[in-house]
Amino acid sequence: MESKKTTLSSVKVQDMVQIALMAAMTYIATAVINIPSGVIVKGVVHLGDSMVFLAAILLGGRKAFLSSAIGMCLFDLLSPYAIWAPFTFVIKGFMGYIAAVVAYRSSYTGNSTLNNVLACALGGIWMIAGYYAAGVILMHFTTNVAFNQAFILASAEIPGNIAQVLVGMVIAIPLGKIFKKANLIRK
Repeated sequence: MESKKTTLSSVKVQDMVQIALMAAMTYIATAVINIPSGVIVKGVVHLGDSMVFLAAILLGGRKAFLSSAIGMCLFDLLSPYAIWAPFTFVIKGFMGYIAAVVAYRSSYTGNSTLNNVLACALGGIWMIAGYYAAGVILMHFTTNVAFNQAFILASAEIPGNIAQVLVGMVIAIPLGKIFKKANLIRK
């Protein structure tokens, strides 16, 4: 079996531009409209998830992972939330990847509204669980809150994350349909 190596010369310029553009859109959607949240470990509720889902619908797996991870991590690094950056890179990257894998599973090509709803919902569930776990870890290790208390306190962020996912879906799914119909993104 021959393994396929990815080298810089094998990455298309078009792919790099698409990833960079979606990462920038993700950063902007996160930075422009956001609401600080969190009692002990500060976080933020934002519109960036809409761009994570849009990247999943338009670009597919690896590109959605990279654009989501880079765009969201960049926001954390350039804001007071830098402590979240490593968690964000992994959580948002896999959020985009999961949504993309489901959006492009089997014979789907990111065009089915119902399948895209499922894709975004599954990616959103991953994000909610991931940030819950990250919140527990950060509360325990940065503020010396006992783990049993951290599990309870971190749950306060779940409703905001659910709202963020739902708003992201409401924005991304129609935008994805419009962009796909206009054939603006070449794969």
